[in-house]
Amino acid sequence: MAPRHQRILHVDGDAFFASCEIALDPALRNRPVYVGGGRRGDGIVIAANYIAKRYGLITGMACFEARRKCPEGVLVRPHYNEYRRLSLEIFKRLKHYTPTLVPTSIDEGFLDFTDSPRVFACRTATELAERIRRQIAAEVGVPISAGLGSSRWLAKLATEHCKPDSFCEVPEGQERAFLAPVPVRKLTGIAKRRALALRSLGATTLGDVARLPLEMLRRRFGVFGLELSLLARGELHETLATANNARSCISSATTLPYDEPDYEAALLFLLDQTERVITTFFRENLKAREMSVFVRFRDLEGVGRNVRFPAAQFEPREIDPVVERVFRELVAGQRQPIRQVCIHFCNFEPLDLQPDLFGDHPEFKRRELHHAMEAIEARYGPRSLKTGARLLAESQAAHLLGEKAKCPFVPQREMELKVGQLPETLRENTLDPVYKEAWLPLELSESKSGGGSLPLPRAWGRSTSRATKFG
Repeated sequence: MAPRHQRILHVDGDAFFASCEIALDPALRNRPVYVGGGRRGDGIVIAANYIAKRYGLITGMACFEARRKCPEGVLVRPHYNEYRRLSLEIFKRLKHYTPTLVPTSIDEGFLDFTDSPRVFACRTATELAERIRRQIAAEVGVPISAGLGSSRWLAKLATEHCKPDSFCEVPEGQERAFLAPVPVRKLTGIAKRRALALRSLGATTLGDVARLPLEMLRRRFGVFGLELSLLARGELHETLATANNARSCISSATTLPYDEPDYEAALLFLLDQTERVITTFFRENLKAREMSVFVRFRDLEGVGRNVRFPAAQFEPREIDPVVERVFRELVAGQRQPIRQVCIHFCNFEPLDLQPDLFGDHPEFKRRELHHAMEAIEARYGPRSLKTGARLLAESQAAHLLGEKAKCPFVPQREMELKVGQLPETLRENTLDPVYKEAWLPLELSESKSGGGSLPLPRAWGRSTSRATKFG
């Protein structure tokens, strides 16, 4: 009897951010919708639905260019907290259908689909996949596409093949025929240099790769070459498992609501953001050995510096003075207003939580104190407890402060942790949108925005793991 291979289902939200906005406001349905706008509507497009894409709108396009290409399009500002909430609602439902769910981003993940159709009394995998897609579309309001194959690579390519809002299965034994016309550049992990290297070998499609000698690919690309050859031949079979890799960095790059000429106010804002990042240390029992500070000015030029602590640190009282010293060194002699500040930590060590002969370790006590502070905030509301740095910032830089909605491009390990903590049963009324401010599309309006200018949208930050941008 031939061995039974695992079947992997890949799910992906269609134009996820734009689809979330349509789910939150059904009046936007059947209209070209794009999300972005920056601080004053002068930023870039971060997502566009498929109607808007027909006009040529793409991610990264300037909003003024998008408005020129699609005058009837609706520009909406992002609501990242709602995107996170809708993402978890989707994963709650996916978790019900599989023993193994591996989320890879806020709107994308892989499911072990080997036995799921039989368990849910479906005659075919297509029947169950369509049932899942219909359930998510009806209950969450976000369309998803799905692909089924013998490996993650193949399942993802199947999803790309059937987008938007559809399902594609690559049956066992037909993998090679399905992959033959697929360009190698469509495969995850094939960037420009690898594509050029494969083209030099005469391979522009996966069908061409399948005809190359296995040993040639192994010598040229190592293990990746072996996997690529097996995939192109339709012989790659994977076992899906969660990774849960250790954290390699924690960072925050936050654009200020206004370009700030007062460097002292910008420093208070940076210290407030540092405090937010350090909160993650206590949540994940970590301390950092290295830190970077980066400052970007109005002209988009920036300066940064890396610092290595004598010993790993996790307390603001030890980290803040170093942040302040480095910041002052970076802005010395500068004249441009500050547009963005970044704080980056890496080279982590675990907190020492083991007690000794004389009682609990100081790091354990400090972590428990932080957890007690979080419990107080959970009971009495956010910022009911404030540090001295926060109070000073609120008195001297209140125009910069606020709860910034962080852009939810989170690493796979964080999505795995969040999905692992989801309840087994779904609560009722979990899809009611909750806004801390009124939801308004970013549309030009003489009556609402004063002379055609866009209302000031919420500023947000974004995380990055690219240590090289800190110089």
